[in-house]
Amino acid sequence: MKLLVSPIDIDEAVIAEQGGADIIDVKNPKEGSLGANFPWVIQAVRAKVSGPLSATIGDFNYKPGTASLAALGAAAAGADYVKVGLYDIKTDEQAFELLISVVRAVKTYDRNKIVVASGYSDYKRIGSIPAMQLPPIAQLAGCDVVMVDTGIKDGKSTFEFMDDDELKAFVDAAHAEGLQCALAGALKFEDLPALKKIGPDIIGVRGMVCGGNRNDGIRADLVAKLRASIN
Repeated sequence: MKLLVSPIDIDEAVIAEQGGADIIDVKNPKEGSLGANFPWVIQAVRAKVSGPLSATIGDFNYKPGTASLAALGAAAAGADYVKVGLYDIKTDEQAFELLISVVRAVKTYDRNKIVVASGYSDYKRIGSIPAMQLPPIAQLAGCDVVMVDTGIKDGKSTFEFMDDDELKAFVDAAHAEGLQCALAGALKFEDLPALKKIGPDIIGVRGMVCGGNRNDGIRADLVAKLRASIN
């Protein structure tokens, strides 16, 4: 499994990379689960880290134009992975139109960039499309990765909303569509045995490497501990 760590600024990004993160994922928690950071922050982080860079562009309702413009901005700022959340998307049709617009914007700019479509394990409480419906839609739209995260960051884990069998089914559905799969959402060290059995390609963390409180800042020792535990 690759380790994706989500810093909020340059200092945290450097710490995450030093600790052994495979992918640095710039986000802005003040704007939501997949809140977008500023283009100048993405550019500054790109200049500081040598490995793959990801950037979130927001938890989106049905605004394909806005999402595609944000996606192009993230790609132009230096993100290798452009990650969009389908937060308030109600139907398959809305999901497809949003994702194909993001894919067109990103791939026209650089066909080697990677588009990540994120659903939410707590989709019932936020009223969005069920996560299991996402893999075939993401594949049809031309995405590269599909993921599950928690939409509301209140300390509740993805495992509280989707059990091991559901998460394994999600991963298998993604792989059946030829997509990579990522899992995130208040993951904990004690979840690692289950995650290894479930088999995502990527796990995404923040709070886990901040000592349990995602507002405390990323710690290099915890990133290194997690990297070693995955290995």
